[in-house]
Amino acid sequence: MTFARRIKDAPRCVIALQRFARFTSLALFLGIAGCDSPGAAARHGDPKEAAPAHRFSGAYPIRVTATTGMVADLAKHIGGEHVAVTQLMGEGIDPHLYKASPGDVSQLNGADMIFYSGLHLEGKMGDVLARQASKKPAVAVAEGIAKQRLLEVALGVYDPHVWFDVALWSETLASVEAALENFDPPHAAEYRRRAADYRAELAELDAECRKRISEIPREHRVLVTAHDAFHYFGRAYGVEVKAIQGISTQAEAGIKKINELVDFIAARKIKAVFVETSVNERNIEALVEGCQAQGHAVTIGGQLFSDAMGRPGTPEGTYPGMVRHNVEAIAKALE
Repeated sequence: MTFARRIKDAPRCVIALQRFARFTSLALFLGIAGCDSPGAAARHGDPKEAAPAHRFSGAYPIRVTATTGMVADLAKHIGGEHVAVTQLMGEGIDPHLYKASPGDVSQLNGADMIFYSGLHLEGKMGDVLARQASKKPAVAVAEGIAKQRLLEVALGVYDPHVWFDVALWSETLASVEAALENFDPPHAAEYRRRAADYRAELAELDAECRKRISEIPREHRVLVTAHDAFHYFGRAYGVEVKAIQGISTQAEAGIKKINELVDFIAARKIKAVFVETSVNERNIEALVEGCQAQGHAVTIGGQLFSDAMGRPGTPEGTYPGMVRHNVEAIAKALE
């Protein structure tokens, strides 16, 4: 059966998705968030509180385990030669859905320190991280940001994708810096220096992002992606953001949401939408088909890094490189 015939039979639906699509549920996200209570997160997210009970043995390098690439990047930049960082979640991995394997638990058990993003990004690992916090410093870096700077999506629940606002992500350096200073006082001055250097580098990156996005005509600054990961980006750089799924990819997209976005894209004459490296492309492909059925041609403007960075050893395998890739892809597709 042709796509045109399927549309005729069900003009407002994407038939290929009917078997598995359902409405995005914020309640489901809240259920995931419940794996790690806000009180527990605050306790092991405060490096100054955790550090006194866990002193470094003096054997270098300090064994650090980080969850995501963005968090590992912080630890590497600030720790330098004094740390050996193991990253649990590699390229293309969705942290919302990630479950700790026996190997991950072994890595966490063998670590001297643990850094993770927090704000329930690693929802399914909440219990594992809470248990580790009773034995060693386990720091939720994003939870050191003042709550008034975060985007609240429900009462006491915040959007965890803070790294898309470079200036905001820069504020997480303080948590990593303080944790390393408390754990390894002999090198405190060096950690402070490295943090200051990286903070200056990120300030330049933030200015670079603002300049590049400003080159897109204002009416074209509309970013449509697979899931709601880019609202900090939109707030920081003046971009309207739309997405199929909510802030957690655990909730399936509903046909109603897809149809609403098809109408929005066609009405605004948006010419490009974006897939994400850590999210299945099927929903974005459904948007493209739906727009074609309405007589509006929209293309996939590129692949963005959202919840995971690129392959190690590539520019996109670093936080600055990932940000530059995203900004350039967005600008080229929309300007």
